[in-house]
Amino acid sequence: MKNFILLSLLLISPVLMGQSSFTFLGDVVAPGSKRHWTIPISSTQDSTVIPITIFHGTKSGPVLGITAGVHGYEYAPIMAGQKLIERINPQELSGTVILVQIANLGSFLGRSPYVNPMDDKNLNRVFPGSADGTITERIAHFISEEVIGRSTHFIDMHSGDAPEDLVAYVGYYQNDNMPEVSKIGKSMAMAAGYDYIIEFRTTDKDYLKEGNLSLYCSAEAFKRGLPAMDFECGRLGIIEPHLIEKITYGVERILIELKMAEGELDASPSQLFFPERAYVSSDFEGIFYPLKKSGDYVSKGMHVGYVTDFFGKHIQEVYAPETGVVLFILGTPPVNRGESLIGIGISSR
Repeated sequence: MKNFILLSLLLISPVLMGQSSFTFLGDVVAPGSKRHWTIPISSTQDSTVIPITIFHGTKSGPVLGITAGVHGYEYAPIMAGQKLIERINPQELSGTVILVQIANLGSFLGRSPYVNPMDDKNLNRVFPGSADGTITERIAHFISEEVIGRSTHFIDMHSGDAPEDLVAYVGYYQNDNMPEVSKIGKSMAMAAGYDYIIEFRTTDKDYLKEGNLSLYCSAEAFKRGLPAMDFECGRLGIIEPHLIEKITYGVERILIELKMAEGELDASPSQLFFPERAYVSSDFEGIFYPLKKSGDYVSKGMHVGYVTDFFGKHIQEVYAPETGVVLFILGTPPVNRGESLIGIGISSR
């Protein structure tokens, strides 16, 4: 009888099988469970919170950090995070998922594209942040230390912000001096199952050099030696259920790729890699008229849009700087001097 009881405990107890509890900010997450936190962040002038969910599996495995809502007007990944609350089953998970539901709650609640209205800073330009900086810098510091710093792999989820018509793609970080980490990041990106994959080539980039700001959330993860990738899926700050599902399903596929979830990945369709991108910015403030949409294929020199003044006079004609796929194009009329009008992915084929 004693042997039968011991065998039963071994079969049902994740702790006895080798998976210990996960500790986060002094709180314990038991194997096979999930917990929610609302983390307060305060500066001398402002205060906010960061909603976080941790899923801790019954078996050992990677720690996957995921951020949504670094830009709070990018709703598709935020809503995908809400779906993942129910879709990730910690009882069937190997390893741990740390999911930041909305990194930039000030931007989200304030319906503010790009920047946190509390301090007018872009969260995705201040990493690794500062413990004694402005509210946005403190958010970045918390994510850098308590999320990225606890992870072994990392995903930052974005979409087209309020004015951006964007085609769905993923991107991963590549560096000639970090071949193994780059290889794993590429495998994660490919596993998501998207048609278009951006290679963030960073070998000669200053922002990854020691002593420099990494600026971007996922770049901070890569700088720390983590395989890192981005989702870009959704457009114009609108809710489209099929794109929310595309993000959710992509994350689930990555869990399978990392052996954190059971399942087999079907073969992805032919995927197009973009090692380079080209942009055109506005020389004026005025009104933009796009002649193409995201996902269109354009050839170098093709007329893709124009800018007028506020009386309809053409003041800038916009032409494709390279041949490739339109990754994003400004999808709303207002344009300021220096704003990007179009981004084109240049294929490696």
